[in-house]
Formats: sequence, structure tokens, C-alpha cells
Amino acid sequence: MYQATSVNRQALYLCPDPTRVVMRHFRPSTDPPDLHPTDMRRMSHIVHRVLELDPQTVRQQLADVVEAFQGRHRHLLATLERRTDTMEIAHSMHTSLTDTQRQLIGAYFLHEYSFQAAALFNPSIVAHPDQSGVPGGKRRFVLSLRAVGEGHISSLTFRSGLLAADGTVTVDPMARLASTPSLQRRAPGAAQDCIDVVFEPDSDISERVIFPVTEAQSNGIEDARFVEFDDGGRKTFYATYTAYDGRAIRSELLETTDFEHFTMMPLTGSAARNKGMALFPRRLNGQYAMIGRQDNENLYLIYSDDLYSWQEGVAILRPQFPWEFVQIGNCGSPIDLDEGWLLLTHGVGPMRRYSIGAVLLDKQDPSKVLARSPEPLVCPEPSEREGYVPNVVYTCGAMRHGDRIILPYAICDTYCNFATIEIPALLAAMHS
Repeated sequence: MYQATSVNRQALYLCPDPTRVVMRHFRPSTDPPDLHPTDMRRMSHIVHRVLELDPQTVRQQLADVVEAFQGRHRHLLATLERRTDTMEIAHSMHTSLTDTQRQLIGAYFLHEYSFQAAALFNPSIVAHPDQSGVPGGKRRFVLSLRAVGEGHISSLTFRSGLLAADGTVTVDPMARLASTPSLQRRAPGAAQDCIDVVFEPDSDISERVIFPVTEAQSNGIEDARFVEFDDGGRKTFYATYTAYDGRAIRSELLETTDFEHFTMMPLTGSAARNKGMALFPRRLNGQYAMIGRQDNENLYLIYSDDLYSWQEGVAILRPQFPWEFVQIGNCGSPIDLDEGWLLLTHGVGPMRRYSIGAVLLDKQDPSKVLARSPEPLVCPEPSEREGYVPNVVYTCGAMRHGDRIILPYAICDTYCNFATIEIPALLAAMHS
């Protein structure tokens, strides 16, 4: 079969790690939560209890917190203080708190969250913005991953690594700590009501976790599809992702040049009410272009003049082969080849089995389909069928390295692996 001879799986597994934790705000609440007035009273009671402690007890309780958590988080005491600073109830009750009181109060309203305890999946790969010191024939990369923890809340995390000339993938060691960024919300209505998220410059890229920060994202930042976008020589990394609030979804955009400073913004227009949008790596005839799914079955080509507003597109791909009869979707941004735009797709077939295939689109007019893979490139092997969602392989983006496609892919919505595909063999196996 085609996939057995052309796809080289590397057995480089990235698995969820419950020891990786970040700090999140904690609010004691009723069941169901009701911030006014019962929850506010509970929070007030906790603050009062701390303030009734004598100074020596406050110091001892804080020392216990530091002993238990100092080695698990960056700048623990500063984080505890910031938490108290965000609590209006603490300020309204007492205008002068000691540093130890502020730090101890903050500890009562934070908790650890194991952000990838349940799953680490749906990866996307792009070239690292810093290629300094990389030997010839090799390339440094950034891998984004969807992490899932308690309550099935999805966040975005990263790894880095190196691609060798022969396609061998190595992943850099993971940082011991994990951290979330500082947030800077822009004025409403300015530049699509953007939010800037900023990580500390000395943090390792594997330490950085982008957690939901808005109501629209409250249940997850899902399936980021990263692309290195070339706008007349200016390189920017964009990622389209799905914001999920537990009931509704919408597509949003993440922008960065260095994977340290990010801007998050919602997309608008009828096409943005769907998921699975993927941006072309450059403008086409002066316009931005996306591949997206608008009807839970087919793939559409969509254009925009301003990057942020996306209306209805034109259907260019419909299920054709048995392995994709249920639906098709994109598996990341199109890849620029001399022969055309290579678009990796996912197809859903019998028994809701997900497989990965490929389509070649015309370079000048991507609405024209030049060739398709009649058989999937990657489908679940016997060892890849078990997990949270059985019989699924999936990716949110691959990249070209020489004459190979480097394909990180998720297995059963649980963990990830890497594969490489020879481009000449892939093109030869596609049918017009």
C-alpha cells in the first residue's frame, strides 16, 4: 500500500505529562457558581480570616506555601502578590496590607493546573525564527501543540527541535517549569479588540503556555494551524485556531514574530463562524487566502482584503474516495512546491476512522485541483488505534525540508509522533 512505502514514521513520541503545571486563578464558589452575592461573601470570609492571623502565623503559613511550591513556578511570591492586586474585594476591605498578608491572601485564590494531564496532540510545525548557528542542511523548528487538562480545557504549548538533512527529527529537552504570559488588553474597538500576551524573554519556548483568556476561549484554544507568512520579505507567524466557550465556536488569529510576544484577535465574517481555517503563506493576487470548511463536509477557498474579515468562499474539494466519504478538512496551511500548492487533508471514513491525504492545487488559481491522493498517506496503524478517541490520526500543519515533508501528527487525540514523506514519491502517487 502507498503509505507503507512512502511514509517513514520516526517513533519520536511526545506524550502528555501531568507533572507540568501552571498557576490559575481560583475562586471558591457555590454549585452552580454564583459570584454575586454568595461567592463574594465566601471570598470576603477568607480574606478576613487571613487578616485576623497574628504576624508570626502569617509568616509561617507563607513559609509553608513557599516551601511546597517555590521550585514549581517562576517568581512565586510576585505571582501571589499580583493575584491579590487583581482582587477588588481585598482592596475594598483594607487599604494597607503588609507584603506577607498580600502574598498569603493571593495563595488562597490560586491553584495549580496540570495543563496537559489528559492529552498533547494536534501539532503544527514551522521554521524557527532564529536559525543562527544551525549547521548547513539542518533547520531549527517550532512545534505547537494542543494540550488538554482537567475539565477538557485546551491550551497552546510549544516545543523546539532540529531537522537533519536526511529528515531525522530531534526534539529539544523540555524545560522543567511552565509559565503563562502577562496580558495587555487593548482599548475596545482598536485593531479588532486585540489582546497582547507577552512571555518573559529568558523563558524557554517549551515553558510557554497560552491559556484561554477571554470568555469566547473559556473552554479552549483548539487546533492552532501555524504558518510562516511572507509579506514582501517581512516574515510573520500566524496561527488560526478555534476559540470554544463550551457552547459556541469561532475562528481567531494569533500573530507573532518571535514566539515571545503574541497578539490574539477574533476573526469576523460568515466564514469565521466555522473551524479549521488555514492561511496561505503569502498573498495571492494581492489578497489573503484561506482554506476552510463551511458545511462540515467540503473544503472552501476564501479570500480577504484585510486578513481579519472572511466571508463565504467557493467549494473546491468534496469527498471523492471511500476513506473520506463522511467529510474532509484541511490539515494545515498549503505548502509551496514548484508543482503547485500541496494541501494536506484529513478524511473521515467507515467507523469514523480519520486518515491524512493530500491534494495539489494550481499555483496561480488554487480553486483548480490538479491531483489528489486516492489512498490516504497516513492512517492509524494497529499500534496507533487506542487512545482517548480511537482510530484517529490528525495534524494541524507540516513543513517542507529539502525534498521531504516533515509531518508531525497526533494519535487518537492523545499523543504525537513524527513522519517524513518524500515529495517526489508523494507527487507520483497522486492522481489527476
